[in-house]
Amino acid sequence: MTNTLLQVDSLRTTFGSGDALVRAVDGVSFSIAPGETFALLGESGCGKSMTALSTMRLVPEPAGRISDGTIRLHGEDLLALPEVAMRNVRGRRIAMIFQEPMTSLNPVLTVGEQISETLERHLGLRGGQAHQRVLALLDSVGIPDPARRYGEYPHQLSGGMKQRVMIAIALAGEPELLIADEPTTALDVTIQAQVLDLMRQLQKDMGMSILLITHDLGVVAEMADRVAVMYAGQIVEEASRENFFADPKHPYSRKLFESLPNMGKRGQRLAVIRGSVPSLATVFRGCRFVDRCDYAWETCREQVPVWTPLDAGQGVRCHLHDPAQQPVPVPVEAPVAGTEKSAQPALIDGDELLRVEGLKVHFPIHKGLLRRVAHHVRAVDDVSFDIPAGRTLALVGESGCGKTTAGKGILQLIPPTDGVVRFNGVELTSLGARELRRQRGELQIIFQDPFSSMNPRMMVTDIIEEGMITQDLGGSAVERAARVDQLLNQVGLSPELKHRYPHEFSGGQRQRICIARALAVEPKLIVCDEPTSALDVSVQAQILNLLKDLQDELGLAFLFITHDLSVVEYLAHEVAVMYLGRIVEQGSVEEVLNNPLHPYTRALLSAVPSIETATGGVERKVLKVEGEMPSPVNPPSGCHFHPRCPLVMDECRREYPSQRTLEGTHVTRCFLYKD
Repeated sequence: MTNTLLQVDSLRTTFGSGDALVRAVDGVSFSIAPGETFALLGESGCGKSMTALSTMRLVPEPAGRISDGTIRLHGEDLLALPEVAMRNVRGRRIAMIFQEPMTSLNPVLTVGEQISETLERHLGLRGGQAHQRVLALLDSVGIPDPARRYGEYPHQLSGGMKQRVMIAIALAGEPELLIADEPTTALDVTIQAQVLDLMRQLQKDMGMSILLITHDLGVVAEMADRVAVMYAGQIVEEASRENFFADPKHPYSRKLFESLPNMGKRGQRLAVIRGSVPSLATVFRGCRFVDRCDYAWETCREQVPVWTPLDAGQGVRCHLHDPAQQPVPVPVEAPVAGTEKSAQPALIDGDELLRVEGLKVHFPIHKGLLRRVAHHVRAVDDVSFDIPAGRTLALVGESGCGKTTAGKGILQLIPPTDGVVRFNGVELTSLGARELRRQRGELQIIFQDPFSSMNPRMMVTDIIEEGMITQDLGGSAVERAARVDQLLNQVGLSPELKHRYPHEFSGGQRQRICIARALAVEPKLIVCDEPTSALDVSVQAQILNLLKDLQDELGLAFLFITHDLSVVEYLAHEVAVMYLGRIVEQGSVEEVLNNPLHPYTRALLSAVPSIETATGGVERKVLKVEGEMPSPVNPPSGCHFHPRCPLVMDECRREYPSQRTLEGTHVTRCFLYKD
């Protein structure tokens, strides 16, 4: 016990009672050593966050309760402590970074006041002492100009800054254990790299342990010492980072790896985990993964698998590795079935479908009683590209660079300030409302958040049928109903679900409904705005397979807006890198990702966590970019990237670089290169 900081044994957390009893955490056991990073990995809904809340004794009562088990911190049972004593543990000995910083920070208190609360409660610091300590904490987490930020409110900070403030609050009490619940999920890759570097450095300086909760295998590869995989309320595998990434044992773990998109899987179908995580209200009589497992046999349905210790401290909860069982050697559904080559497109002419030239979208800023225009937000500032029929152009960059605004400007959902948008030979910017409405059937969009983009009071059949009625497509009501059934089948949903409402579906199912709605009006181009950013890796694989199949079958063109470069590697044909309203590099996926030219593109690629680093085979070279993107209201003079560029030269500060063509279709805007 002397070498164990936290010991969790047979932890059970339940909600409700009787037949509605939900076993959110069902017999979870693990330990964390001093100075160790322990990663809890798994899909949404598997119980990771509830395990963390149970450890802090923050389970919402009276609906939920910790029904069994022990949680020991340096041998002291936290479940035996009265609530008054637990208040001295939370924030002092154990601190937590919550998943969504905006909802975790108090909107009516300044940053300084919120950090000072922890200092006063746990360290007894007040007045000048507390003020100086807050400034030191803000500086330690990499927030520039701490004295100014001290008096600012959460809404005045960017996402990365809010996350740093959350880390500062967590560190204020100098905890022994830091629980980080998806600390980088909502962040861009460059800000994610900064936050992960910060956590590593603070851990080294303070000697604290970290319980890292995530579904990102790349983050686990970079941060963890040991890994536990959680599924349906239980830990199904535990191993050191090296052993886990070299040889995952549980079928669920293997499927997670097979579902990851990358350059090597281009032209192939990603492996998918069929079905979804079972309800935690289920009374399980066998393995919880049995309905989704490629290797399941009759024993898996009849007997609950026991925990089987393996070599080198690895363990797994699976009949395949239980010496007392005799597994069936051939899987019920062979894993290779998920990696067959995609069918070649039936008809793709490759002709120009969309041409964008000099697109600008500026938003006026009004001031004074007369509401005069004082400034403009230059959200999109001179963007040009082409998309042929049946091709995918990925538009990548950090949040706030103008990607979504560019997509909406192309669709005329936001009126462009200037530029040309020519679709199928028709200039969209010159069309009146009536003519534009007729064109909308051929141009569709899939929004980032499927739930907020659907009317919660409409059934699925009405949501999908609405566009057909508006565009006068699909024939009679009977024919439209048959078309709805066909579309649901096409996106992998049962037509029997069409009379349900959006809240009755999972995130992946909602995204499929949005895709069906877009397809209903028979479009030629679909703008996909971060369609997989909120999805688990297994659900993401299903959506990517679906989009690829639809492109091959129907010859669709996609403008794919994303900051996930692994998705770009797998799905896109061309890629354009955007920074502060302008495209800084563009070319084929192979040209840009295999030979990045612009320092910003290099920084994006080097900041992406790689699972290859976990096995020691590849050492990732990171081109560090400090700070965050400047405001588009007042962009820097010269090259917009020069304040953050590690390779900046004098001429970068004076003027914006013109476009340089390097080879083939590969172009960039950077003074490092000459034509």
